[in-house]
Amino acid sequence: MASNDMAATRKKLISIIVPVFNEVENIDPLLARLDPVSDSLAAGYDFEYVFIDDGSSDGSFELLAKRATQNRRIRVLSFSRNFGFQRSIITGLMECRGDAAIQIDADLQDPPELFSDFIEQWESGNDVVYGVRRGRKEGKIENFSRRTFYRVINTLSEDHLPLDAGDFRLVSRRVIDALEEVDDYHPYLRGTIASFGFNQAGVAYDRAARERGESKLRWRKMISLGVDGILHHSVLPLRIAMWVGALMTVLMFGGIVWYVVGSINDDLPPGLATTVVLIMASIILNAVFMGILGAYIGRIYQQVKRRPFTIVADRVGYEDDKSPSRQAAPYRDRDVDESAQPGRDSGPEPPDGSIDSPD
Repeated sequence: MASNDMAATRKKLISIIVPVFNEVENIDPLLARLDPVSDSLAAGYDFEYVFIDDGSSDGSFELLAKRATQNRRIRVLSFSRNFGFQRSIITGLMECRGDAAIQIDADLQDPPELFSDFIEQWESGNDVVYGVRRGRKEGKIENFSRRTFYRVINTLSEDHLPLDAGDFRLVSRRVIDALEEVDDYHPYLRGTIASFGFNQAGVAYDRAARERGESKLRWRKMISLGVDGILHHSVLPLRIAMWVGALMTVLMFGGIVWYVVGSINDDLPPGLATTVVLIMASIILNAVFMGILGAYIGRIYQQVKRRPFTIVADRVGYEDDKSPSRQAAPYRDRDVDESAQPGRDSGPEPPDGSIDSPD
């Protein structure tokens, strides 16, 4: 009876997942915003902050470790090197203990004050609640490119992806458990979560500008993430290659007939211009299609190598945690080499660009 009463009165735990890469200037301002929001909801919910340090070199991990001794809500995971933004989120989700988890960037462009709206939508029966950007304080070119990307990938994708929604979202424990079954070396969380088909709801807001530090996301990395998103969620490029190949076959047969008839009538145009054009067109098409095939095959190659998904070198705030790790089963097998020594080497380029959110 007593255990039943305790279960009935237990407050739900909300995990706040915060990827960090060289954000030492933003950690204290972020905590100054997180704590009042958590305190305002403390009557009904408990909170934990799961920070994932992705190989920072500016003292972010050291500051987080210090703050963890002063704030019981803070838990910190530190990678042995930079593994990338998407992997940081997944590792945080797999290691969190919450009934639901909210992912937020450390740069405070997304408002923690929206947590109450997210939780309200979650309690109403939605397993995924995501922020929808009405506006964002960035350059016109960046805004246009991001909006275009969301619409292009949604058109190409076999699943419906919410427009103008990034990684600022709440996911329920059911979604986290479903993610545990996913084994993807090149994760694209927005698409993966959308493909699960759980009830989803959007909450509109205006995204603020970054006030401290600088964005680590560059155009090259934005393009890389875009390619990852398209390849992750669509085989349409392969189908386009097949359709264009079929069209070129028809045109080539037509050209052969034309040349045969022309040779019989002896009225072929002089010179090699037409031949050169056809040869160059064939070379270009072959190069493009081989590139498309190579992109997919490269992803298969990296997937089957079964390299560690992430390597956690340090943990802070887990000393009293007797529960087993919630690391995903496919990720658990590859993920955490606890014997790895902590290091601040950024390591090789992460597969998804950088820790900075591509939003």
